[in-house]
Amino acid sequence: MKTLNVAIIGQGRSGRDIHGAFFRSEMNTKFKVVAVVDALADRRARAAEEYGCDVYADYTELFARTDIDLVVNSTFSHMHAPITIALLEHGFNVVCEKPFAKTYEQGCRVIAAAKKSGKMVNAFQQSRLAPYYRKIREILASGILGELMQISISFSGFARRWDWQTSQAFAAGGVRNTGPHPLDQAMDLLDFPENPTVFSRLGRANTFGDADDYAKILISVPGKPLVDVEISSCNCYAPYTYIICGKNGCLRATLSKVEVRYFDPAAAPERHQILTPLMNEQGLPIYCSEQLDWKEESWDITGDPFNKAVQSYYDMIYAHLTEGTPMAITPEQVLTQLKVIDLIHAQNPLSVME
Repeated sequence: MKTLNVAIIGQGRSGRDIHGAFFRSEMNTKFKVVAVVDALADRRARAAEEYGCDVYADYTELFARTDIDLVVNSTFSHMHAPITIALLEHGFNVVCEKPFAKTYEQGCRVIAAAKKSGKMVNAFQQSRLAPYYRKIREILASGILGELMQISISFSGFARRWDWQTSQAFAAGGVRNTGPHPLDQAMDLLDFPENPTVFSRLGRANTFGDADDYAKILISVPGKPLVDVEISSCNCYAPYTYIICGKNGCLRATLSKVEVRYFDPAAAPERHQILTPLMNEQGLPIYCSEQLDWKEESWDITGDPFNKAVQSYYDMIYAHLTEGTPMAITPEQVLTQLKVIDLIHAQNPLSVME
């Protein structure tokens, strides 16, 4: 089996603790980190020791190399698109951290650069491959919930934040930082609509910067269930990640457990509308209700978006680069997410910190 040589740009929480952690783990049998780029000298020294690789202070120093099969772009969010475009123009395949780009227009330019260069580009949307989400998709495909009415997704908790992820200048904030995970799943569940109707509300609750840390997003597409996405840093009672309501029952899920409660409409009593008052045998008024034969199932989920999903993601990338296998996650799909993010920010202009 061929080993692919990898360069990682950035050794922050994502570059080192997600991508790097996978490449250093026993799960990785297909990739070798041969170069790391970071502006901080202590991070370069640590990377040289941890990976046994070459290290550089500037990503342009990679341009002279011809032995790199894949570059992982884990830079600051506002640098994702321009650095990815530069890498593509110099003949590198690129995995870009989320957000794939700051805007829809930037995302289109990234994809155009990939097509012009003939190289692969992909957005690191590994949450779509997370075990809990795959289980949700499996249950929905079974049809046991019937026609879906609403999908509620919550990536929320309570936190105060003051790092670069609170700065609009860095293309940060909850919608662009956390949002690509639930929004990518939402777009997938809606079959990647081109022009969804979006209502949103952004706020700043516990941030010490000028970017958002609260978002409520409603997405409507004709013929599809309403999707309600919440990304909040002011929710002390973190709810289920997913609650899906259908005509025949409901699903609720966290990252570690998925549960369903549903009934079989074919086995339920046949009903027809009655417009006369309902009453019991004694002629007293009664409420319109019945006892359905509910079925309940639950699944404990092993693996999460930061281990099993990362492995599945890089299996996809490896198969594409070595065998030409089509990718389950494509940059064109991510464009629909960027269009929604553009709408959210257009609907909620936030003041900028001086």
